[in-house]
Amino acid sequence: MTVPSLQDGIDKAGSPTKLLWKPNAAPFKVPVIAPEFVGWREEQGASDRSVAFSDLSHHMSDLFIEGPDAARLLRAVSANDYENFVVGQAKQFIPVTVGGNIVTDGILMRDGENKFTLSGVPAAQSWVNYHATKGGYNVSVSVDPDSGVRKSGDPVLFRYQVQGPRALELVERAFGSPLPKTKFFHSTLVSLAGKSFRAFRHGMTGQPGYEFVGAYQDGAAVKELLLSAGKPLGLIHVGGLAYATNGIDSGWIPTPTPAIYTAPELADYRRFLSLFSFEGQKPLHGTFYSENIEDYYCSPYELGYGKSIAFNHEFIGREALERAKDRVPRTKVTLVVNVDDVREVFGRDHGFILSYARYRIESGSQLVGMTFYTGYIDPAGTVLALSLIDKAHATPGTPVTVVWGEHPGSGAPSDIAEGFARLRATVQPAPYNEFARTQYRKNS
Repeated sequence: MTVPSLQDGIDKAGSPTKLLWKPNAAPFKVPVIAPEFVGWREEQGASDRSVAFSDLSHHMSDLFIEGPDAARLLRAVSANDYENFVVGQAKQFIPVTVGGNIVTDGILMRDGENKFTLSGVPAAQSWVNYHATKGGYNVSVSVDPDSGVRKSGDPVLFRYQVQGPRALELVERAFGSPLPKTKFFHSTLVSLAGKSFRAFRHGMTGQPGYEFVGAYQDGAAVKELLLSAGKPLGLIHVGGLAYATNGIDSGWIPTPTPAIYTAPELADYRRFLSLFSFEGQKPLHGTFYSENIEDYYCSPYELGYGKSIAFNHEFIGREALERAKDRVPRTKVTLVVNVDDVREVFGRDHGFILSYARYRIESGSQLVGMTFYTGYIDPAGTVLALSLIDKAHATPGTPVTVVWGEHPGSGAPSDIAEGFARLRATVQPAPYNEFARTQYRKNS
């Protein structure tokens, strides 16, 4: 039986929005990892108070790229700077379409001169895989999907993060000495329990620490030693619920809508993608509804990736990004929702934790933006919403309103107001966490 393509799904549904709009869609759940170990609220604050340990081995997909043309392929399909990209260094991967909007991001690690690993949600990986397949590049590519998708077997890699004020103390206890000084987004080879792996200076909460990456079969021994070293320091093991929220505080939008659904030149790409791919199944919902899927697209400039864009090589979307660099209408902010409104709308003992919905942001009755990543952050004592908003309304302290609810979809007016709650909110910077905003990327 032939598996339908993304384009088949769009044609049958009538439009990309009709295919993807799924009111009340549940947020992504981290597979395999327990939702909580000591309680998600306490786990959210662990990286601010002591040291947090997160097992990231199961929720990301990896694309392994190797061959003489690996770097040439990546240069052609992304806006990153590949000059002085050394082995052991990583980059926030920025693939864009001809129109200059993002496909989605990922973390690209250079493992060797002609060997790379691209990690994250699958959309950027599909983009690279397609061009590797169609472009005649002398490379091999292989995919290790996340553990919620993988049909059998273990992941290829383990990933463990330790972060927080006492993370470096944990590392010194585990390894017997401090690790070699490593720049931000660089890694160094280390060994523990007789196993060799990378110590990558990166983390999701915006606090000091490392992400350790190595062969999955070596992971259990490494994990046991890290947990043991952290126990006297008050280490808290972070479960899937708390981990899924930590990008909000650190200012990272994880799942922008891939800008691949409409361009005629991408018709073959949509036929390459399965209807059951990330691009075919990642739902849209909330109160911002548009029949035009392009209203959900965003540029890498809006997401804060402008400093990582390099025009020193040819790549897909270069001309559009050059035109757009001085004309960026929206910017990324954190909305801090009024505590009284949270209690009134969700209840005093609410169970709300996380939503990836696109909620309308209004000033008066004017639409001024949309949310991308909304969650209750216990250390903040309220709901925070990582959002894109018109620059005219982006000054910290600006009052706005978040329209909360679920638009039913096609057939109803895009701006219906009946039955939707209004949450007062205040614009604040992104990242919201001060350390992440001011200190995290030092020595990069």
